[in-house]
Amino acid sequence: MTKDIFDCIRQSHSIRNFRSEQIPDATLTRILEAGNMAPSAGNLQPWYFYVVQDVSVKEKIAAAAFDQEQINEAPTVIVITADPARSNELYGERGAQLYCIQDTAAAAQNILLAAEGLGVAACWVGAFNETKVEEAIKAPPRLRAVAIICLGYSNEQPKEYKERLRLAEVAKFIH
Repeated sequence: MTKDIFDCIRQSHSIRNFRSEQIPDATLTRILEAGNMAPSAGNLQPWYFYVVQDVSVKEKIAAAAFDQEQINEAPTVIVITADPARSNELYGERGAQLYCIQDTAAAAQNILLAAEGLGVAACWVGAFNETKVEEAIKAPPRLRAVAIICLGYSNEQPKEYKERLRLAEVAKFIH
């Protein structure tokens, strides 16, 4: 059973302490499918997901991410890469520099929401050395590491909902 999407949005938050138990393959597949269903410019789907469970590869990724320990703790780490050349084919430089990044960010958000809906904890890691992460996963030169998503089951106490800015502070209606 999955949660309502609005509950997922409200309740999701970054988890950095994970239990050691692995996510079942069927659950992990559903999470990846959600990422793959993300919208993309021209439906080009310029992403590729590296699903990392190997301890030595996770250690290299953690080192490339300035020793963020949640990468080592999480049973599964997904490195989301973008293929700028794929977006460039249809949209030129703007596609290569912007659209493929937007598209992979949408895929990352879908992964986070699907994980939350399926009771899997997650943490989006954005601070890392791209080149070192790409080397760790042996990505071909055309791919660019955009995000790291740590997945597993939480080993933290439930948190209160996070404070958010009021809608009036972040939105302007133009009629």
